[in-house]
Amino acid sequence: MKTKVAFICVHNSCRSQMAEALGKLYGAEVFESYSAGTETKPQINQDAVRIIKDLYNVDMNETQKSKLLDDIPEVDIVVKMGCNVVCPYLPAKHVEDWGLDDPTGKSREEFINTAKEIEEKIKDLAKRIKSNEIKL
Repeated sequence: MKTKVAFICVHNSCRSQMAEALGKLYGAEVFESYSAGTETKPQINQDAVRIIKDLYNVDMNETQKSKLLDDIPEVDIVVKMGCNVVCPYLPAKHVEDWGLDDPTGKSREEFINTAKEIEEKIKDLAKRIKSNEIKL
């Protein structure tokens, strides 16, 4: 059975959604990707949607929506995106915080940087899960 990974932040509209999309793209053979938050937004951050479409040809408007923590299955790993306030709590065997700044309202360049950083972290996470570096 595949490891389940949840990418969480408060609103589940930007960073966690980008991580879910890139997790499906780069981690699918190793883990299942989910994203969620303690609050939802009516739609995913459209700047994030554009960047992920431009860089990776993935349309998050088609494949994802803003979800609450209760909307996803039990997971093995929780990745907090970097909430400067109170991060949501979700029980898991392994928890880590990626400490990413929220690019919402910032330049296209900031969104690209965030996407690239998430891509690197996703690939690294997949490698660590595969090599059993993360004990589950």
